[in-house]
Amino acid sequence: MTTTTPPPAPAAAARIRAAWRAAHEPVPGVPRWARYAAYAVPLTVLPSGLWRLPVAFLEEVGFGERVYIVLLSVVSELLAFTAVGLVAGWGERFPRWIPWLRGRRVPTPAAVVPAAAGAVLLTALWTWTFATHFAGLTVRGDPIPAEFPTQAGGWQAVVLYACYLPLVLWGPLLAAVTWAYWRRRRRSPHGGA
Repeated sequence: MTTTTPPPAPAAAARIRAAWRAAHEPVPGVPRWARYAAYAVPLTVLPSGLWRLPVAFLEEVGFGERVYIVLLSVVSELLAFTAVGLVAGWGERFPRWIPWLRGRRVPTPAAVVPAAAGAVLLTALWTWTFATHFAGLTVRGDPIPAEFPTQAGGWQAVVLYACYLPLVLWGPLLAAVTWAYWRRRRRSPHGGA
């Protein structure tokens, strides 16, 4: 008795990997440093999200706060991932799944203005957050409670800093990638379109 077997899973996985690579592959003219910086942006956000997620599932955390923590982590990572669009094809042309825009060139200001604004806001936010924190204050200016992990010291403080300090790089990395995108698009024949 012969039975037909489904195609091996590795073939499907290979197709998914190939599609992922094709979507996020750098476009011609992207400097190597800009590609590395764009790929580093989501990695600067990932540790803080991973640190927050277990907190969402503590018993004393209410449902609304739990949803907020999970959404904050997911949305932060998705926003950080948009930096890859500044070096990939989907930052040059709208994807096929977007009605009315599919395949059209992304206008340079449509990418540069929000990315530059985000870079400025993120740089200011995380610089201010850490400056106030190292001064012993919360962002609102209140003294940091003694039971907060960084005040108590020890391994908890080390883990918290290791997870949150990379966020200071988010804004500057995004600014550098945005500048490289603007420069590349300005030089291309249809860059300003």
